Amino acid sequence: MNQVLNPATEETIAELPEATVEEADRAVAAAKAAFPAWRAVSPPDRGRLLRRLATLVEETSEELAQLETSNVGKPISDSRAEATMVADVFHFYAGAVDKHHGETIPVSGGIDMTFREPLGVVGLITPWNFPMNIASWKLGPSLACGNTVVLKPAELTPLSAIRLGELVLEAGIPEGVVNVVVGPGRTVGQRLVEHRDVAKIGFTGSTEIGRGVMQAAAGTIKRVTLELGGKSANVVFADADLERAAASAPSAAFGNAGQDCCARSRILVERSAYDRFLDLLVEAAGGLRVGDPRDESTEMGPLISAEHRERVSSYVNGNVVFSGNVPNGSGFWFPPMLVEASNDDRVAREEVFGPVAAVIPFEGEEEAVRLANDTPYGLSGSIWTEDGARALRVARAIDSGVLSVNSNTSVRVSTPFGGFKQSGFGRELGLHALDGYSEVKNLYIATG
Repeated sequence: MNQVLNPATEETIAELPEATVEEADRAVAAAKAAFPAWRAVSPPDRGRLLRRLATLVEETSEELAQLETSNVGKPISDSRAEATMVADVFHFYAGAVDKHHGETIPVSGGIDMTFREPLGVVGLITPWNFPMNIASWKLGPSLACGNTVVLKPAELTPLSAIRLGELVLEAGIPEGVVNVVVGPGRTVGQRLVEHRDVAKIGFTGSTEIGRGVMQAAAGTIKRVTLELGGKSANVVFADADLERAAASAPSAAFGNAGQDCCARSRILVERSAYDRFLDLLVEAAGGLRVGDPRDESTEMGPLISAEHRERVSSYVNGNVVFSGNVPNGSGFWFPPMLVEASNDDRVAREEVFGPVAAVIPFEGEEEAVRLANDTPYGLSGSIWTEDGARALRVARAIDSGVLSVNSNTSVRVSTPFGGFKQSGFGRELGLHALDGYSEVKNLYIATG
């Protein structure tokens, strides 16, 4: 049995049987059997079903938020915002169903046209840090394009995905269209990646596991979308609004206890403003409220497990300029930390996936870009400056899939999200995600 824990209390909140390879096969078979009828549902009707699902998510948003907070340990205010986003995602793709279409192309001797065809059965493998949100990011475009789905949530945090699967049925989406299988990645996940009847894998997780997904998918030339690790830079120039940049930096680095592939965990600061900014940053970090995730004032909860806490602690070295307070007693607590470092230090090179941020000085625009790009990752990042031309120059020069100027946001429902380099390929969200869950078919009709 898989024991599901509350990381804030270490209590068991659910016990689930672990799915086997045989159960994964049955889920794929169910999705394959459901595919012909689901792809035949007209786009307007498919959109209406997705709209109904979005409405059900809205109606159960508090239940979903409480599940997420209990299972992941994130603050209840964050979980409520994520439940709202899940509904928004399904609303968006309900409206996108009949707007993702082909084209006619002028050619000699006839008419040429393209069609957007569904892939078939897609396997969706989601992580433990944002289980509800990321499941919706993949389910929305998959279903909108007419695919059927096998969803494998992380073993540590499966509860909200299971509830979403129930809501899919309540919305009237036929049985077999969405199948939720909770089991180990090394068996169930591997089976989905290798299965000949699975046409595509949408994977979010570590870069290390992503490499394995690519290798295993090669056996069947399976389409793959990978959203992997990150080591995002938060670049602060001396001409920026330093108070505003410093006030927002802790949430950008320590949100979800730093367990976020978009975490701005490298804070690059122009040397002429470094001392002033560091004072402001330490002051802002000191105001971060760490505690019971059920408390509406809490801004940071625990890490996901004792094992992960031990891993995060191994990165703490160098000059720790700030270490926050955490509750005593049960729970996988770890304090938010700021460490002065160079870009060559391990804490600045590797994805910590915890509330530890490296603060690094730079001398000017050229060095800022060099340091920001001196990483194998390229997922997200921020640029703080009052110079609009500089903001555009630096944004174009940084190798990252998602950037913000004078902001630390990365994700919006209607805009593409994904990385460069070892942060993966393919895009989630927005209309761009639909391209990853469909094939282009070309048809030529001779008229001569």
